[in-house]
Amino acid sequence: MTATAPAAPAARAVRVPLRARAVIGCAAFAGLVAFLWPFVVAPGRFGSAYAPPLIFGALLVLILAVVVSEIASGGIDAKALAMLGVLSAVNAGLRPLGAGTAGVETVFFLLVLAGRVFGPGFGFTLGCTSLFASALLTGGVGPWMPYQMFGCAFVGLIAGLLPRLGGRAEVLLLAGYGALSGYLFGFLLNLSFWPFSLDPHSSIAYLPGLPFTEQWHRYLLFDLATSLGWDTGRAVTTGLAVLVAGPAVLAVFRRAARRAAFEAPVRFAAPPPR
Repeated sequence: MTATAPAAPAARAVRVPLRARAVIGCAAFAGLVAFLWPFVVAPGRFGSAYAPPLIFGALLVLILAVVVSEIASGGIDAKALAMLGVLSAVNAGLRPLGAGTAGVETVFFLLVLAGRVFGPGFGFTLGCTSLFASALLTGGVGPWMPYQMFGCAFVGLIAGLLPRLGGRAEVLLLAGYGALSGYLFGFLLNLSFWPFSLDPHSSIAYLPGLPFTEQWHRYLLFDLATSLGWDTGRAVTTGLAVLVAGPAVLAVFRRAARRAAFEAPVRFAAPPPR
């Protein structure tokens, strides 16, 4: 008896079953709530003294639930898990090369391309695991870590949901999204410390009880004043990296997906007669 496995399609090579999608959806929703709570939580209901630890613990549990659910449900088989480990290690090694230097960030282009090829579920999980590995490698463990993990997870998730294009149009789409993701990441990460970092009397500080529109206006001014330059560096780095290295990396990822045949059904056929 010999086993044959058909090649997996190039797009979204790692299929995510329904249960794992539900877990990822719940984790993504909780992540959005963790970022956006200053706009939706009534004043006095969620004190600043215990909000960060609670969010930190809850998000870590949800991240572990995503990975465990993926593995247990078959959403990530042994080959896809090995790919996840390799890419997480590569991203963890790339990050110290650029992080902290004028906003230059070297990990987002890999998240964008991997999410594009292997699918949104894989991109979401890769964003979490690669930042977790990077934090352990660089000693960057702290209350900010789950926010960084979820920020990168959203980058990989959205990359897997982009419209299907081919050729040069695909590279241009991914480069544009890569640049946009640099601003998106900074926009989300600023929300993690904005309510706790400024004098309440400042015109751009978080002030509980304000209407949503005024609170939103304050945050936009805060984001522009504090991180626009860093976010621009990240956006330019990611967009250029996708333009330059994107075609080659996409080809490598898709070749690996075809050769690995992720989740391809194994069919046993009788040997030919002698």
